[in-house]
Amino acid sequence: MSVHQNEPARAGADPADANAAVVLTHGRGATARSILAMYNEFPRDDVAYAAPQATNNTWYPHSFLEPVEKNEPGRTAGLAAIDRLVEGFVDAGIERDRILLLGFSQGACLTTEYAATHPREYGGVAALSGGLIGETLGEYAGGEPSEARRTSSDERSESDGNMAGTPVFLGCSDVDPHIPVERVHDTRDVFESLGADVEERIYEGMGHGVNEDELEYLRGLVAEL
Repeated sequence: MSVHQNEPARAGADPADANAAVVLTHGRGATARSILAMYNEFPRDDVAYAAPQATNNTWYPHSFLEPVEKNEPGRTAGLAAIDRLVEGFVDAGIERDRILLLGFSQGACLTTEYAATHPREYGGVAALSGGLIGETLGEYAGGEPSEARRTSSDERSESDGNMAGTPVFLGCSDVDPHIPVERVHDTRDVFESLGADVEERIYEGMGHGVNEDELEYLRGLVAEL
């Protein structure tokens, strides 16, 4: 049975009239509507905002640190849900370098996974309390995902494999109960190998959440789209 085929939540400008776009991906147990509300933190009249909705509010069943195969088909279907929104914005005339990909928690993991398996120049990638999916990231050595990660839905022939200085923001606590700080560091290294300009910020004792410093950084990213 197909998963993650739900209608996305939308706000802001109509894509056909927008100058930029933001894709916001929710965490486990949350909703598209709940993360879409974040757009109020960085509203722009000329930006289209969209959030995909996971089936049963969960993108994949297990920890993101499990082997990739254990989180299929949710992982692949989640990547396809993000891709549909990105491609929809591109079809509406918004170039990828004016699209920001943003996610929190499980949505942050999916967002980094999407960007790393679709390495192009984007307006930005922001992962709040998340990192790349998989038991290990060795297959990213040299910036080239292995066949295990390559599926029909996340391999695009037009991808040049270089993120061309795309700003990537990784924000996480040093004691997050779900996200080991080492995985954040490893995710940083992968994106740097893909040619991204990475800003990693580790917050002492924060736990699993979003803070004002992260929101302020995101406001800057959206302002520059």
